[in-house]
Amino acid sequence: RLCELLDNAGRGWRKLAEVAGLEKRFKCSTEELEMCSLKVLEPRGSPTQCLLQLLAERNCSLKYLLGCLERMGHTQACQLLTTAVQDMIHITVQPESQVVTEGTRVSLTCWAAGPPGLVYQWFCGKREVPGATAPELVIETATLLGQPEWYICRVSCGATFAFSRWAHIQVERSGSPESGSGYCPSMAGLQIVRQPQPCRLAEGDTLALECRALGNPPPQYQWFRNRCPVEGAQAPRLQVKLVTTAERGSYSCRVFNLFHEVWSREVDVEIGESPAQSSPAQLPAPSGGLALSSVPPPPVPAATDKVALLIGNMHYLHHKQLKAPMVDVHALSTLLRQLDFKVVSLLDLRKAEMQMAVNEFLLLLGKGVYGLLYYAGHGYENFGNSFMVPIDAPSSYTSAHCLCVQQVLQSMQQRHTGLNIFLLDMCRKRNLNDDVIPQVEALQVTANIVFGYATCADAEAYELSQGELSNGIFVTFLKRWLLEDEKITVLLDKVAEDMGTLEITRGRQALELRSNLSERRALTDPILPPGRDESSARNLQWAKAHVLPQSQHLRFDCGATVQLGFAAEFSNIMIIYTRVLGTPRDIAKCEAKLTDIPQELDVDLKCTNKESPEEVGSPLAATWSLGCASCCLYSRLCGLQKLRQELAFTVCLQYRYHGMDDFMEERQKVNVGKPLIAKLNLQ
Repeated sequence: RLCELLDNAGRGWRKLAEVAGLEKRFKCSTEELEMCSLKVLEPRGSPTQCLLQLLAERNCSLKYLLGCLERMGHTQACQLLTTAVQDMIHITVQPESQVVTEGTRVSLTCWAAGPPGLVYQWFCGKREVPGATAPELVIETATLLGQPEWYICRVSCGATFAFSRWAHIQVERSGSPESGSGYCPSMAGLQIVRQPQPCRLAEGDTLALECRALGNPPPQYQWFRNRCPVEGAQAPRLQVKLVTTAERGSYSCRVFNLFHEVWSREVDVEIGESPAQSSPAQLPAPSGGLALSSVPPPPVPAATDKVALLIGNMHYLHHKQLKAPMVDVHALSTLLRQLDFKVVSLLDLRKAEMQMAVNEFLLLLGKGVYGLLYYAGHGYENFGNSFMVPIDAPSSYTSAHCLCVQQVLQSMQQRHTGLNIFLLDMCRKRNLNDDVIPQVEALQVTANIVFGYATCADAEAYELSQGELSNGIFVTFLKRWLLEDEKITVLLDKVAEDMGTLEITRGRQALELRSNLSERRALTDPILPPGRDESSARNLQWAKAHVLPQSQHLRFDCGATVQLGFAAEFSNIMIIYTRVLGTPRDIAKCEAKLTDIPQELDVDLKCTNKESPEEVGSPLAATWSLGCASCCLYSRLCGLQKLRQELAFTVCLQYRYHGMDDFMEERQKVNVGKPLIAKLNLQ
């Protein structure tokens, strides 16, 4: 529509090129302008389209383009572009309605994705809340007792805006002294109303601790002793009969549901003789000697959370395709989850999708969080900066088409993370097409940065071919050591030593470690409950990207019932399987197939509705098919991050009656919303 306005008008594409060219990096050469003008000779050619493509490749922002149109005085084009901006504002985290007890604080959260410079404003009913211009609104519930209130957030960019949904806050009186203790402020949607209490018992007594919470969905519980989970203790009440001194220690309870997580306070349980009375520091001094003194152990490093973003690019549009990233990302995902990392794993991302994925990753970080970024794919290194190449990079790509790792690190530091780990499984050869020195601001001196490069500077990284399954050299050795309780730099040193034993890459590829880590930080470090409840936005953001649609049962007019099930291979790849559960006796043959799958997804129709998981084109079928039912038809949907609308498709039931040769057909449309990573609107 913009092309129609600018292709033939007097204030058209040439004027736009002139105004945009006032910024040196957007100035087009004579040859480029001639290339644009020649587009009129093509059947559907557009000079404006060609010009916009040139500006996009130079990272021209929508805001700058709008400013150019305003300087041209092109009101109609400005109005068109402003309307497009309005469609770009998406509320990604909605505020949640809550029922809370008096004396606590409520935190409402609203996050939005869209153009730069989004402005937030909270309302209570129709009244603006003074000073409430941040994504998070904290409310003192004492003022709301007996007066239910409705809250909503407006997100705007210039004259365009979008509203969140309404959130209803209902405050109830406390039913017990513990419930209003104020120790545990409210998280959105999850509130502890009864805290466990410390106690002192004798051996043989019964230990009873209780933690109660309000939440929607209903809360689940997991008790911890000395910050280790207590096996089988997954109820609000923890009871242990006939206790011994082995049960003494510090107890806390993790309360969580699908979207939120909150911890109770930590309480001490003393049994029998106090541990302090039998410690070496309290023993009487030997005759004629000095009293023994106890040296306090050094503090154990810990994370407030652990988050990992794993990106594997394989199917490049203009470059050699790779095999290893899929297997490597899957292997690391499995191992990192065993280390309690929140993992987002994505395959085959374009530049805009990679940038949005990194932005969402940054939202998951916070003070004391361990952040890990793993990238497998094409890459290069210029002037000490590493660049990750997206799958849509042109044949002669530059830094403008790629993501700079050092800029990602700078953004991570702004989140005050406890540990920043980069595992870069890519080549580090010089890119002769790129002579631009990136302007990266100076990094903070945080002494918590670790870079593990799969290969040395100006060298290539290799993958091992093993039939359909290929591993990169780096991950082949990394996965042997990843679960070891070692300082991360020591662990990577061991990986480097192992890699050095491989004869075929000796002299070609060697792991390089760069680090300024000053503490003994390890991937196995425990996650300690924070001293107070924090915003649930981080947990909600991660949970949204990992919610599969619920299994469904479809009933057809012929009397057949079809089960529709789902499995996740990666955060952006989903398996759908159909299974006929029951048919009337007069039906001889019956099967259910998927049709009308959205074209924007990467779906090979030859690999849909297959009778075995191995036929859908996934080398990893053995890993996800374990949870699938038997006698199914399988389809594999890739590129879920490209979904702009909710995922809708058709289930086609084909059946044949006894004594008949022809098949009958019935269809049902199914809408499963936005599954997995599609909920985050990365497009």
